[in-house]
Amino acid sequence: MEKKEKKAEEKSAENQNAEQKDNAQQENAETAEEVKTEAAPKTPEERIAELEAQIEQLKKDALYKAAENDNWRKRMMQQKEDAVAYANESLLCDLLDSLDNFDRTVEAAKDIKEAKSIVDGVKMINKSLVSMLENKYNLAAFGKEGDDFDPELHEAIGMQEGDVKKEKLLQVYLKGYKLKDRIIRHAKVMVVKPAEK
Repeated sequence: MEKKEKKAEEKSAENQNAEQKDNAQQENAETAEEVKTEAAPKTPEERIAELEAQIEQLKKDALYKAAENDNWRKRMMQQKEDAVAYANESLLCDLLDSLDNFDRTVEAAKDIKEAKSIVDGVKMINKSLVSMLENKYNLAAFGKEGDDFDPELHEAIGMQEGDVKKEKLLQVYLKGYKLKDRIIRHAKVMVVKPAEK
């Protein structure tokens, strides 16, 4: 009984292998037929027509790419122009608060008899404006009386001799300003230098 079952299993396996071989041969034959069909020689006219169609497609693709690049360039130029035209918008919006405060101070000054309250109002506006420029825009003032003179930072508009060991700022006519690390205005100063012996 076991021998019969074994023989039946072997026969079944042989049949499956034979069936698989037949299927593989049939697929190979179909693939070979497709290759023959694809590889069938074309007439020169057919080949020329095919190449002309490819050339036309390449021309269309090149024109499309050129137009796309041109549009991109125009968009970038427009964005650059807008950035330059409106670069100071944020700063100007921040300055409007200070202008409004000046307007209020001037309006209030009409009815005030003593100048101290006006001076206090102007000092408050100055303090808030300086604070906003320093904190938001990295604008820093420099140049105080008594500081060492540095020709990289200060512009001397006059010099005097005095009892000092090295050149110092005697008087500051205009503060200097730095935007981050770049000097945007040198301080205009009077310098005191050591007396010649």
